[in-house]
Amino acid sequence: MSQTTMQRESHNARRNRDGQMRAGVYRGKGRVVVETLPIPEIGEGEVLFRVAACGICGTDIKKIHHGFVKPPQILGHELAGTVVSAGRGVTKFKAGDRIVSFHHIPCGECFYCERKLFSQCAAYKKTGLTAGFDPNGGGFAQYVRAMPWIVERGMIALPPDVTFEDATFVEPVNTCLKAVRKARVAAGETVLVIGQGPIGMLLMLLARLEGGEVYTSDPMAGRRAASVRFGAKESFDPAKGNLLDETRHRTGGRGADAVLLAVPHPALVAEALALTRPGGRLLLFAHNDPVMRLEFPAAAVGVEEKEILGSYSASVDDQAESAALVFERRLPVRELVSHRFPLEQIGEALELAAHPADNTLKVIITHE
Repeated sequence: MSQTTMQRESHNARRNRDGQMRAGVYRGKGRVVVETLPIPEIGEGEVLFRVAACGICGTDIKKIHHGFVKPPQILGHELAGTVVSAGRGVTKFKAGDRIVSFHHIPCGECFYCERKLFSQCAAYKKTGLTAGFDPNGGGFAQYVRAMPWIVERGMIALPPDVTFEDATFVEPVNTCLKAVRKARVAAGETVLVIGQGPIGMLLMLLARLEGGEVYTSDPMAGRRAASVRFGAKESFDPAKGNLLDETRHRTGGRGADAVLLAVPHPALVAEALALTRPGGRLLLFAHNDPVMRLEFPAAAVGVEEKEILGSYSASVDDQAESAALVFERRLPVRELVSHRFPLEQIGEALELAAHPADNTLKVIITHE
């Protein structure tokens, strides 16, 4: 062990004994500051776990860069770690257990849950993980408190051979699996995924698992190359201006059966509709901006009968399957991680995730 590592571990141990931790705190539009804060205290039915890794999600970027949430907040919801302590009444987990945790869990009994619209459940909208302040995930901190409903139905034990980094993909894989199935991707269909960032890449991989013949597009050459390497049939450069011709050429002039739009740019909605065949489906994945407005030709829906679908967050019904896809290595999630940053460099990590380079895919915060 190097002297630097020993000093860091000694410093962490001292800090932990004092009941303190480090956290990246959102302090206002575009500002995340690493601060020392108290480790959360847990109550009955709750669990405290030490975060080992946390992925940066596009939703985190939107909240931070556009000021969509009121500061202070500790964000980060693609997280995995080790249980430190369990409150009275907890029987499913104990200190030392390695876990991955969701941050939203539905009630299972309301009007929306009965109709499998879990993300519209009032209980689902109540975040059950916090590192302090208003609950908002907390993965950008060293320790997180899991509330009782999360402990009971939202935490999953990790097999011994699954790394914490791999486990951070369980939640985003769930959201993408939900989206692909919402788009009703079927075997033999032609699917176009627009955008090959980490989410677009997962959509492509899952559409292939559903049996689709998947094409992709992205303006970055590195991401197009990675898309083909991971299984896309072809990946196109939208800057060339011939994506519509390329898509129709491969579909007998019709267009794609399903288009999955993973880029939150409003101007792309009309373009994506044009790429969709009459009677086909357009799935908007990344359009969760509360102030964004969309425009598209009415005839695309009213005459050509194209469907516009939305998909938001995860589905509890897909929880076990999404975990299995990661744990059993049926998806190359490890290869999707392009950059790792320690918590103290979270500002650099967020900047890269918000303004990716040609080789940027998933950016992860690691906690040593």
